[in-house]
Amino acid sequence: MDKFKAALVLAGVGDALGYRNFSRENNALGAKIQQELKEIGGLENLVLSSDKWPVSDNTLMHMATAEAVITDYWCLEDLYRELVKRYVDAVDKLSGRRPDPATIEGCRELKPDNHLLAWHTPFNEKGSGFGASTKAMCLGMRYWKPERLETLIEVSIECGRMTHNHPTGFLGSLCTALFVAYAIQGKPLVQWGREMMKVVPMAEEYCKKTIRHMAEYQEHWFYFEAKWQFYLEEREINEENQNQPPTMMQKREKSSEGRGGRRGHDAPMIAYDALMGCGGDWTELCNRSMFHGETTATVLEPAGESAATGSIAGCLFGLVYGLSKVPKGLYQDLEQRERLEFLGENLYRLSMEEK
Repeated sequence: MDKFKAALVLAGVGDALGYRNFSRENNALGAKIQQELKEIGGLENLVLSSDKWPVSDNTLMHMATAEAVITDYWCLEDLYRELVKRYVDAVDKLSGRRPDPATIEGCRELKPDNHLLAWHTPFNEKGSGFGASTKAMCLGMRYWKPERLETLIEVSIECGRMTHNHPTGFLGSLCTALFVAYAIQGKPLVQWGREMMKVVPMAEEYCKKTIRHMAEYQEHWFYFEAKWQFYLEEREINEENQNQPPTMMQKREKSSEGRGGRRGHDAPMIAYDALMGCGGDWTELCNRSMFHGETTATVLEPAGESAATGSIAGCLFGLVYGLSKVPKGLYQDLEQRERLEFLGENLYRLSMEEK
């Protein structure tokens, strides 16, 4: 239970750290951020108060997902209707938090008063962003058992395409949910990427069964798989050496828009890469996923979508390592901490029960 709670809380911590980024997200260089941290004595002396270090829409949407999946629903369709209601309600609370535009646009298409089509949104050419991946981690906590894989696939896809009805977007939600499940199962970290790639064809089969937007999907489906295949080859992670440490490099994946973590394929990719590269060191995880700059890097990159990558990386770190390696100041006064812990407790309890 403690690691479930840590996962939700550290997802919020990673989000808050990446979101504020000293008030310059998407513009600051990683080295500049790290220099300012050094001047205040490092992460150990930083306190994330809710007024100065608020969480972003990533955490609020993630909480909305978690609130829905801990309800006593009778069937998955009831769960989807509950998700629709909570997403629509959450949008009203996102003002002033610079929410993901695709999330706002997707929520406008949801129909909470339509019993049959509440969660059926149109295909969105601009729905390839990170927002689906950052609100789906808790699904992997709810359906982490291997025998629940089909449910995990279906729910993560439906959850993702409610707001990001584009393969690059909703496959990101499948990816983060799977990585969370793998963490709870105790699967070796280096195997997660390859295992996820084996599940993507199952996701495609599910989408074909729903008979929605397949013509549009097929045009974009290959992009997600190709990007991940390239990444795994670059890290020399293949079927033969999945039990060996990956080849870690300073170069990181960039989205086609030039900001790392902007899209559904590379937000979880950067978080995953950071988790493999940090060696269990929290500060190093922050450098790689929340500040997007490494102290040893020769070419520094823009901070990118640090809130997104930080949220995913924080969640995964919590499941693998817990809270013991994280300075208390980063989470003791975190906005929504008590509610996040409550959600973690209930996700743990429900995941241990068979529906």
